Amino acid sequence: MEHVTIGHERGGAVRRVVIDRPDKRNALTREMFATLTREFEREPPASEAVTVIESTGHVFCSGIDLNERLAHGAPPLAELCEAISAYPLPVVARVQGDAIAGGAFLALACDFIVADEAARLWVSLVQIGLAPPWPLTRRLARIAGPQFARELVLLGDPVSCARLAEGQVVTAAVPASDLAATTEAMIDRLARNAPLSLRAIKATLIAGDDDDPAPDAVERMIASARDSQDGREGVSARLERRAPHFSGR
Repeated sequence: MEHVTIGHERGGAVRRVVIDRPDKRNALTREMFATLTREFEREPPASEAVTVIESTGHVFCSGIDLNERLAHGAPPLAELCEAISAYPLPVVARVQGDAIAGGAFLALACDFIVADEAARLWVSLVQIGLAPPWPLTRRLARIAGPQFARELVLLGDPVSCARLAEGQVVTAAVPASDLAATTEAMIDRLARNAPLSLRAIKATLIAGDDDDPAPDAVERMIASARDSQDGREGVSARLERRAPHFSGR
């Protein structure tokens, strides 16, 4: 049975990645890791603007399936999270329930997290004798700040998304009744932006902190967006006070 489904909407501008193993709290098997990693290592088509990761059931993701871990060793969590964070276009996590251990890092790899305010991020690995992969803890420290990161990974206790939003770790924490509408509004806003501009800005954001001046590849992407058909269309639309129609070219 396939536990990860992929859908495309709005003429291909929106890609929806759904983790669908609710009876196991959306724990990730090695097969699911392979599918997810493949989906985020692919080159997105020109029409794509945004990907949303969501799940079914009451838990967003409980991380690695521990039975498989005992039998086969740790799957490549760091590689999956790197593929998500390095994906050329924005990725939004819709967190409707707890994100636990690897599930927390999966959400944190995304550009935006929109969460039920009652959901929790629970980096619980220390409580079962494990430690997160080095790059994931370092990324958490950059996102949350050193002190908040210490609380999350050294204590290993769950922290509400409402509190995480106050600390700007989570983009938005809203009542469960508003989660769908809030997430879709963000997706819609991103999908209406120019794909080449989104790519250039995402590349700028994920470039290394020591990259000064900007890498040549990033400079070329910025120039490509500026000189593109979409760039001309966007300026014309603003002057003509109408909505632009972007094509990714």
